[in-house]
Amino acid sequence: MGKIVLDTTKLVKTYSNGEKKLNVLNNLTLKVKSGEIITIMGQSGAGKTTLLNILGTLDQPDSGQLTILGNNAMEMSDKQLSELRNQDLGFVFQFHHLLPEFTAFENVLMPAIINNNTRAKEELADELFHYVHLSDRKDHLPAELSGGERLRVAVLRALINKPALVLADEPTGNLDINNAKRLLQLFKKINSDFNQTFIITTHNPQVAEIGSRKLKMVNGRLRINK
Repeated sequence: MGKIVLDTTKLVKTYSNGEKKLNVLNNLTLKVKSGEIITIMGQSGAGKTTLLNILGTLDQPDSGQLTILGNNAMEMSDKQLSELRNQDLGFVFQFHHLLPEFTAFENVLMPAIINNNTRAKEELADELFHYVHLSDRKDHLPAELSGGERLRVAVLRALINKPALVLADEPTGNLDINNAKRLLQLFKKINSDFNQTFIITTHNPQVAEIGSRKLKMVNGRLRINK
């Protein structure tokens, strides 16, 4: 395993509902090295999505420290966080969130378009489409693709800027068994071929099994998932 990609210390996140307080993250600590696949198990409501949103700088903890590639995310401006997300983090969600009016190829290039770096990434996008056997589908709109194809496109979009870390939130939750297996095989192949680091949340024990480190959310903290 390589360098530290992400390091958190004592993350706390609490939500209030009237006079009641719900402690979602309770002094949670996590250190991630490059090349790891970390799976985080937990039932709905356990705080997995909240954790991933904070690790991806889409949300802020109430307290604690979050360091990504040596950068203290708690001290970065909104502009700096946006650049960090675009350059160094990739996101894969349960629902693909592809833009319906753009082709599959354009959707994959969207992070590069935002970064004014489209031309430099077109060759890589072609290679990625070939890598997942979708070259003949790249000019199709999302509505013309199957569910499994749409999710593979979403994975390519997450990879286009060669991020240090990909965060996947219940990525198989909306897929049938066969497509779920294909997606997990793809994650393992990407990890093996490109040393890509993943954090994957799931409530499915079979998905959790692909982790090189398997964790479980218990009372707002992470424990080894045995």
